[in-house]
Amino acid sequence: MRSVLITGTSAGFGLAATVELAKRGWRVVASMRNLERRGSLEAALAEAGATGNVDIIQLDVTDPDSLARGVADTLAITGGFLDAVVHNAGVAAGGAFEDIPEEELRRVIETNFFGVLNLTRALLPTMRKQRSGRILVVSSEAGFIGHPCNSIYVASKWALEGWAESLAFEVEQFGIDVLMVEPGAYITDIWQVSPRFAPADSAYRRWSENVFRAGDAHVAAKGRDPYEVGVKIANVLEARRPRFRNPVHRSAHLSHFVRGKIPNRWLRRGISAYLGLGRVRM
Repeated sequence: MRSVLITGTSAGFGLAATVELAKRGWRVVASMRNLERRGSLEAALAEAGATGNVDIIQLDVTDPDSLARGVADTLAITGGFLDAVVHNAGVAAGGAFEDIPEEELRRVIETNFFGVLNLTRALLPTMRKQRSGRILVVSSEAGFIGHPCNSIYVASKWALEGWAESLAFEVEQFGIDVLMVEPGAYITDIWQVSPRFAPADSAYRRWSENVFRAGDAHVAAKGRDPYEVGVKIANVLEARRPRFRNPVHRSAHLSHFVRGKIPNRWLRRGISAYLGLGRVRM
């Protein structure tokens, strides 16, 4: 039975990937920061008839002690061998860069970037020893193109893309693959539970509030079922020769295509026009 550790499985892509891989016969170690949020995952697994293939553990990628316990628990469950890890845990903070507090900037980078690095570092000795493994990072179309009022989230994804592309050179010699899955607009709770900053005295307030409204409207109109991403993650993990980058959703494919092909000022104008940002100027 193939084994995988997935982070951030209480909802969204992590939940969907857990259910899909369990249905396909994988031994899934589903981790989440807060085990009190396991109810949705358990209900989805029960509905799919896949509860027997999943162990749910606590793992906070920003807490060194929790991370060490989570890795130890995972390897105990899988018998010391691990076929894959899916880095899915992520957070966001919306608002103009000047308005986002320092602690929020660091929280996003610590979770989305250093959390991935630290968990990978903890698992690499096992994968090197077994001379196999797949490290799959759930990135975003934000890894290809800038987004207004989303600079720190975009920065975390660009950092991941560069790190992963470089790591692939290093670990290939040990039979380890590094892979990216980059979703576009999907209906998950990340934006609903993430803080948004537009202080009353901010020079960006009216503009930021318009971005928030336009962004919500975009997801409502174009957002799709996150289960599609769960299926994509499973397909990439099972592919004989997977591609490094794997956009999911029309918008992600478009963002991937235009990156480096269209002048940045044209991209900004196009995105601003689509979101209606030109109607609000300070």
